[in-house]
Amino acid sequence: MAGRKCDRALLIFAVVLFLSGCQRATESSSHLSIKFAFAPQPPQVGPVTIKMVLTDDAQPVTGARILLEADMPHPGMSPVFGNATEIDSGFYQGRLDLKMAGDWVVLAHVKLVNGPALEYQTDLQGVRPTR
Repeated sequence: MAGRKCDRALLIFAVVLFLSGCQRATESSSHLSIKFAFAPQPPQVGPVTIKMVLTDDAQPVTGARILLEADMPHPGMSPVFGNATEIDSGFYQGRLDLKMAGDWVVLAHVKLVNGPALEYQTDLQGVRPTR
C-alpha cells in the first residue's frame, strides 16, 4: 500500500514538473512537440498568420484539430480565437486577429486523432500598432 502511494506521488510530481514548462501539454505524450512561426514579422495589430509544425518522435502528426487562442496577460482583455488547418503532413496554419499592440500569449488547443487533448503555449511579444 505504501509503495502505491509513493508511486502515485512520484507520478504527480513528474506531471507537475512537465506542466510547468514554457510549452506545456495538459496530458503527457511521449515526444510530441510543436513549433510556432508568426507572420508578419515583426508582428503587428491585425491579422497574424500562425504556422505550426506538429511532430511525435520527429515524425509528422496528421489529422489533429487545433483551436488557437490569444490573450493579453492583463485583466479586462477578451481572448481572440481562430482555427488552424492542416496544409501538409504535420504542418498546420491558422489566423488570429490581434486587436491591440503589446505582448500576447498564444495557446494551441490540440486534439489528436487517437490521443489526448493537449495544450501548448508560446509568447508573442512586441506586437506593434498598425501604421
